[in-house]
Parts: sequence; C-alpha cells; structure tokens
Amino acid sequence: MTETSAPTATPVQALLPEPCGRVYRRDGCTVVALRDEIDIATAALITPALDYATSDGSPRLVVDLTEVSFLDCSGLTLLCRARRRALDREGRFWLVCACPRTLRLLRAGRLHDLFGPVATPDEIFRPPPPEHTPEVVAPVVS
Repeated sequence: MTETSAPTATPVQALLPEPCGRVYRRDGCTVVALRDEIDIATAALITPALDYATSDGSPRLVVDLTEVSFLDCSGLTLLCRARRRALDREGRFWLVCACPRTLRLLRAGRLHDLFGPVATPDEIFRPPPPEHTPEVVAPVVS
C-alpha cells in the first residue's frame, strides 16, 4: 500500500505484530491496516489489536485491507467481530477494500452491504461536501 498519511496520522502502540500490518490514529479514528494473508493462523495474531481498538467507549475503527492478498472465513469472522464490538459500544466501523477477490467473498457471504466497503482510506477521511443553501431572491417591486 502506498499510503500518504495525513499530518494527523500518528502511530499507535498496539498488539499487532509487524508482519500482520500496522495500527495508527488518523482524524480521531484508529486505523488497523492489515497486510498479506488473513487466515486461521494470522487471525489469532490480529484479534488482540482489533479488540484493543474497540475496547474504548464509542470506538471509531477503520480496517484497511488494501494490502491483503488473501482472506478466508477466519478473516471474515474477524471483521464481523470487530464491527459488532465497535457498534455495540456505540462506535463506528469502516472497511477499506478494493480487491475484487475479497469483494466477491464479501458478496458470497452476504456481507458486502453490511460492511459497505470503500476503495481507499481517503474516502473515509474526506471532508463532507458543503451543504447547498438555496439562494434567497428578494421580490421585485415596481
């Protein structure tokens, strides 16, 4: 992943081993950027980091799968658990994924609509468009 971290992105001390990815804070969110393969072996390594990221009240968690080359049902379970933990604590959960194979897996598991994945982290952190206010026109008096 060639991520250009925003000036507000700061590394976070977390329980995620380096080969599995990295964790950082950006704009009030915890971003867990995973990499390589997520299977039954790596899921056990990733779980503590996701649990930590969702342990506070109202967690704002972004799971970034941009650098993930393989995801199996253990990975899907991991994502479902992290999302549930975030929402149970009245937080938010976003998934970043553009890999066609992973997106097909999400659709096959009927999870695509639930997660609503976006293609890049910047889509999450982009400021909302300004609201359009209709122009008020004074009546013409003759």
